[in-house]
Amino acid sequence: MSYAAFSGFEHLASGGLAEVHAACNRHPGALIYDEQSGKVVDIDPRQPPKDTAPGPGRPKLGVVAREITLLPRHWDWLNAQPGGASVALRKLVEEARKRPGALVPVLRNAAFRFATAIVGDAPGYEEAMRALFAGQREDFLAHIENWPADVRAQLEKMTLEAF
Repeated sequence: MSYAAFSGFEHLASGGLAEVHAACNRHPGALIYDEQSGKVVDIDPRQPPKDTAPGPGRPKLGVVAREITLLPRHWDWLNAQPGGASVALRKLVEEARKRPGALVPVLRNAAFRFATAIVGDAPGYEEAMRALFAGQREDFLAHIENWPADVRAQLEKMTLEAF
């Protein structure tokens, strides 16, 4: 995952969570954003993030264990697939991600969350968000043109594939 830290409108750092958090030490009130979701990351100051230690599974591949709930017939189908449920689910997700435009709503929502948190009261904000969700890249860029440079650069980065 990739994160970006901002102090006001100033970009402090991008990268892994531990690295970005460390860059915030001299900037009280700095916020860290998850670049994939656009959400502000809440960190317990008593336990700063560390680089993730290897856990069970395949940590070098980034495999993360989570719980999902399915009906028995879904589990039966998944378990009957070559490689089992995990392999079948990974293949289904990868196929869905490859469909043209599959990530567009996710990317637009992430940019919306970030923009709302950092410049939600900026001139042209509402117009920019309308253009974002309407898929009008040129209008979106025109509406954010006068926003702080670091914020504009972050939004341009987050929306590269959103149009």
